[in-house]
Amino acid sequence: MISTLKKFFMFCSTEDRNKIYKAIGLGVINALFAAMRIGAIGVVAMGIIDNNMSMKNVWYSLLILIISLSAQVILNMKITMLHTEAGYHCSTGKRLEIAEHLRYLPMGYFNDTSLGHITSVTTNTMESLAGVAARIVMLTTQNILTTIVLTICVLIFDVRIGLILILGIGIYAVINSLMQKKASLSVPRKQASDNEMIAAILEFIQGIVEVKNYNLTKSRAKKLDEAIRAKQFADTHLEYDVIPYITLQDITTKLIGVVMCAASVYFYVNGTMSLLYCIMMMISSFMIYESLDAMSGYSALIRIVDVSVTLANEILDIPGMDINGEEITPANHDIELKNITFAYENRNIINGIDLKIPEKTTTAIVGPSGVGKTTLTSLMSRFWDVNGGQVLLGGRDVKDYSFDSLMKNFSFVFQRVYLFQDTIANNIRFGRPDASMEEVIAAAKKACCHDFIQQLPDGYDTVIGEGGASLSGGEKQRISIARAIMKDSPIIILDEATANVDPENEAELTEAVKELTKEKTIIMIAHRLKTVEHADQIVVIDEGKIAQRGTHSELMQQQGIYRTFVEDRQKAASWKL
Repeated sequence: MISTLKKFFMFCSTEDRNKIYKAIGLGVINALFAAMRIGAIGVVAMGIIDNNMSMKNVWYSLLILIISLSAQVILNMKITMLHTEAGYHCSTGKRLEIAEHLRYLPMGYFNDTSLGHITSVTTNTMESLAGVAARIVMLTTQNILTTIVLTICVLIFDVRIGLILILGIGIYAVINSLMQKKASLSVPRKQASDNEMIAAILEFIQGIVEVKNYNLTKSRAKKLDEAIRAKQFADTHLEYDVIPYITLQDITTKLIGVVMCAASVYFYVNGTMSLLYCIMMMISSFMIYESLDAMSGYSALIRIVDVSVTLANEILDIPGMDINGEEITPANHDIELKNITFAYENRNIINGIDLKIPEKTTTAIVGPSGVGKTTLTSLMSRFWDVNGGQVLLGGRDVKDYSFDSLMKNFSFVFQRVYLFQDTIANNIRFGRPDASMEEVIAAAKKACCHDFIQQLPDGYDTVIGEGGASLSGGEKQRISIARAIMKDSPIIILDEATANVDPENEAELTEAVKELTKEKTIIMIAHRLKTVEHADQIVVIDEGKIAQRGTHSELMQQQGIYRTFVEDRQKAASWKL
């Protein structure tokens, strides 16, 4: 338990840790004020025993109780505020830290990791730390401190009763340790079921169109139902696993009180303890019971704090790319690849590619599916780091750049466009958040999306659904291009940007791409002949290597993948029913 509390403290920021330490300090003072109640009762008991009871004794006792209770109320309020502030601030800070860390992780991490796991850690786990964990830590530390202070007080009054109390606390600690070990087996299963349930919910919601289209509602709902029931099973069995230990703890705390009372009476009868001390020890036993009983109710959940901190640290400990380069403005925007290699999950994808892309030229990358075309552009923009060789921008290794200064040079338009649940204007401003409304409209006009935006209920202030669900594919693509125009980077990477556009949108989208790519360095991945045939150079990738390179006319004179690719497209285009 102590190690888990220490782990939580170290997980918090320095500011939050100081708040917790301050709360602990106040907790010690609070425990001392709680112990004053023994003195208040002692004053009354002394007057009764000495047969000298007077209103003076009553007023002294009442004054002590008022001071004790008033101080405890004030201190408890301050302690609760400090723990709550630390808990929520820690959760917020770690969410931001995880988000910032994810920003600089290699893209391969997101292909290899469940979206449900990331979502669960940043929502459920952090929420547990903010609310539940802060309360658990507060109550546990407070009751530990109260128990320590009361034990010291008992030892001062009577060593024999103090030793009985220490023995009882030792038995309680052993039971608690066994419970923590048992919970250590169940809590990871609970966390895993949380992740699986969120992943199942996300999959069901995101794929609802396909589910209905293929009449898979029952089977997919069954999978979701199984995930929810698995979480119910894990939550329930966590409780079942710890209930016997909580019961033993409860019995132990009661027995501690009973044995302390019995021993006190025995020592009084034998004449080795005064009646006053006997009464005070009996009162102390009830206070000890109150403290231990409150702690046992939450100590089973302390394991959740441990696992939550571990899950968050697992993400934060994933090695990120070295982003601490220089703020570099390249002399030019030539891109050069020098014998680069790249492997993912022990599978070679890029096998020694040399390529030069002069600035303000168009390079088309073609080839069969799965040969590394997208990976190649990702290595150019440092979404991944190469395993071998160098990627140069303006004659400097991309690793020399800070990540932010490198990204200023690139804009991307992907086949799959993601728009945020925000206004259309803000989605376009994503390329430059400080842009004025006039600049937003100018970018939209260049991207050929001004007209359809004007027809929406609130124009540029229309809030679109998450992912752009309320817009067509072509409309989303044009907003994505407007976003790239707004960023105005010198290098544009187009990854199948027009692959799935309907004929009605194709002309406008082509015009938007032309506007975007004026006087830019263009790197495009495409399968459409008319998209690539006017490129300054066409690079054919096969099995992670450059199989062919040249202009359209040069490659058409060679036997190879490109000529076959063009001839197959021409045959498909001329085929009629």
